[in-house]
Amino acid sequence: MTAGHESQAESSGDRAEWRPDSARLEPDYPIVTERLLLRPLNRSGDIAAMHAYRSQEEVCRYVPFAPGTLEQMQQRFADPERIRSVIDAEGQVLSLAIERRDTGAMIGDLVLIWDSVTDGHAEVGYVLHPDHAGQGFATEATAALIDLAFDGGLPVHRVSARLDERNEASAAVCRRLGMRHEATYVEGEWFKGEWTTLLIFAVLDQEWRARRNGVGS
Repeated sequence: MTAGHESQAESSGDRAEWRPDSARLEPDYPIVTERLLLRPLNRSGDIAAMHAYRSQEEVCRYVPFAPGTLEQMQQRFADPERIRSVIDAEGQVLSLAIERRDTGAMIGDLVLIWDSVTDGHAEVGYVLHPDHAGQGFATEATAALIDLAFDGGLPVHRVSARLDERNEASAAVCRRLGMRHEATYVEGEWFKGEWTTLLIFAVLDQEWRARRNGVGS
């Protein structure tokens, strides 16, 4: 047995708390922030709004998906797993619309991926319409999503974000949120026909709560 395996075995008792009898994230929607509503995606009203920004090359440059057609967006919304608004099992992805309270316009969307019960890990991501960029909406919405990850009913100890090194706007969001730059994977992924460098940002539950409560700020 390696030292790593010994450490894992010795800590197995501590990890037991991350295997609850039941864990479920079922928010009371909408989630209200100062300027935004985070809500479930709507098959009847959000297809065209999401297509309006996810069909743009500049939006898709550093994210996994490519610009798509309206028909492809309709197919996405027909899949219940891709518009999930409740999490009750490891590996599921919560997908929410970002809506402006002042205009009612859908301006982007967010995902929360519950990666691991054992490691207490979740991952966040967001996409924003470029017409609404530079106004703090991504930071405001992602902060609410991290709140939800830590306090919504799932055993989450750590929230991370992965992004392309060239995506400076997303890196700035992570830094404004107080997430720590933990790793740089140089040419760590073959992405859209080229080697790309990945940045990993993360925050722990106690760090997040201390920051939200103004401790040490």
